[in-house]
Amino acid sequence: MIGWLQGRIVGQAIDGQVLVAVHGVGYRVSVPAPLAGVMVTGAEVELFVHTHVRDDDIVLYGFATVEDRRCFEVLIGAHGVGPSLALAMLSAIGPAALARAVVSDDIDALCTVPGVGRKTAARLVLELKSKFGSGSLVATGGGSDDRGDGARVRSEVRAALAELGYEPDEIRRALHGAGDEGPAEELLRRALRELAGAR
Repeated sequence: MIGWLQGRIVGQAIDGQVLVAVHGVGYRVSVPAPLAGVMVTGAEVELFVHTHVRDDDIVLYGFATVEDRRCFEVLIGAHGVGPSLALAMLSAIGPAALARAVVSDDIDALCTVPGVGRKTAARLVLELKSKFGSGSLVATGGGSDDRGDGARVRSEVRAALAELGYEPDEIRRALHGAGDEGPAEELLRRALRELAGAR
């Protein structure tokens, strides 16, 4: 079972896969969209890999850190979450934001992931909270109060954008581009600038 690869990127596919050359062998690896976006053909790369074995296929999923890979493995251990959905979740909101959403019961944040409705989001929060809580997979960058405040601010901004008529996919992209720092008013302004630039 492959758990780590170090090599050179020799090709990229539009479906989020990269081809990594390691000692004359090319490994096709699926990676989260933000990671794929910064990978350049010809660059050296180090990936922490989860090898997913199915009856008719073996698929490699690659991540920038061990923590990202652990987060992915926790997700696919949840009921009804396969590798494709887990990768979509990490691509849409990232491991740290995902952990914050789960710990703070931010169902709306999970609903911004394509394919995740409110019922699925509520079940995932219930099932994953113990794994993302204290002593396990905790979001980095502050204590529990910081995580709760950040999730609350993003929830407020998400609700404000929805009231303005923006679709969930637009809101997700805008919040991704706006970052996490600052009060709700500033985050809303940055999100609106992102949306204005996209239209």
